[in-house]
Amino acid sequence: MPLFNVYPLYDVTPVKAKGVFVYDENKTEYLDLYGGHAVISIGHGHPKYVKAINKQVEKLGFYSNAVQNPIQVKLANKLEQLSGCKDYELFLCSSGAEANENALKLASFQTEKSRVVAFKNGFHGRTSAAVAATDNKNIIAPINAQQKVTILDLNDIKSVKTELEKGDVCAVIVEFIQGVGGLDQATAAFFEEVDVLCKQNNTRFIADEVQSGYGRSGKFFAFQHYNVTPDIISIAKGMGNGFPIGGILIHPNIKAKYGMLGTTFGGNHLACAAGLSVLNVIEEENLIDNVNAMYLYFISIAKTIPQVKVIKGKGLMLGLEFDFEISELRKKLIYDYHIFTGGASNKKVLRILPPLTIRKIHIDQFFEALVYSLGE
Repeated sequence: MPLFNVYPLYDVTPVKAKGVFVYDENKTEYLDLYGGHAVISIGHGHPKYVKAINKQVEKLGFYSNAVQNPIQVKLANKLEQLSGCKDYELFLCSSGAEANENALKLASFQTEKSRVVAFKNGFHGRTSAAVAATDNKNIIAPINAQQKVTILDLNDIKSVKTELEKGDVCAVIVEFIQGVGGLDQATAAFFEEVDVLCKQNNTRFIADEVQSGYGRSGKFFAFQHYNVTPDIISIAKGMGNGFPIGGILIHPNIKAKYGMLGTTFGGNHLACAAGLSVLNVIEEENLIDNVNAMYLYFISIAKTIPQVKVIKGKGLMLGLEFDFEISELRKKLIYDYHIFTGGASNKKVLRILPPLTIRKIHIDQFFEALVYSLGE
């Protein structure tokens, strides 16, 4: 049976990975500066992560959410401690799209409204409401297009105010650093005014932290760079270091009732063991401090490269924008210099999303290859 052909594939077959490196079937070593779309947070094959998963699967890999699961409680408590999101409650699922879908559903339940405000170049997933709130008509099927979504420009606070005052908006959903869109950010004033407007208009403010969360921005969550209090925070990618897990953090102003949300696989024993080990490593190895140190080192070198027109993003969620499309540059980096990087919907942006364990020597390796590639 052939695979359904929906992905253009590079001619590389990884079979093993360790730390910040991936190895193919020919034992070629690749520097991983993309982490599988920012999924690899604590490095490939981290020994504490591997041990936690092995230990748990030997005991109990899965049972449903109809029974007590103390590992969920441990995960929630550790997440509250490290994130600083006191008094929020946690609902666990299995992916970022599912997290955003549940966030939007919850906002609609609570406000009894149905329209969503989202932003240009935003990406929130491929499920029904999440994909409708994504600014990419190519991935929105007619069944998704039935959702009521208004897409606005970032920083256009006047339009946000106009739309919210119409009284039918259940949620504003935003990435505080855009991922797929190309690392764009709004101003602090914009984010903070949106927060105020949501609270004034009975609208839930959703922080999509699926890619920017878990220390990647230099704070635990990217919204913490600003003076805002989201009602719902969606999480996934770096949460499980490759194991499928996602969730939403829910402000206490939103009350739960039986049956409003549900999931089969979300919060299972094995996923929680993986997620808890990731949080423990982030804490024990001071990875957020490393993110900030590597960010400063990265941009200090990037500023010396004349072909780099704009340095985008924060922490280890970075983009280098050129005055040309970077698809051939990415191929050269992969095939000639054995370095994985990412692209974006902005075809001139090279995305850098390495494991949070990256060191200066790896950044040096990247920039040496980049300079050679640009000179060829």
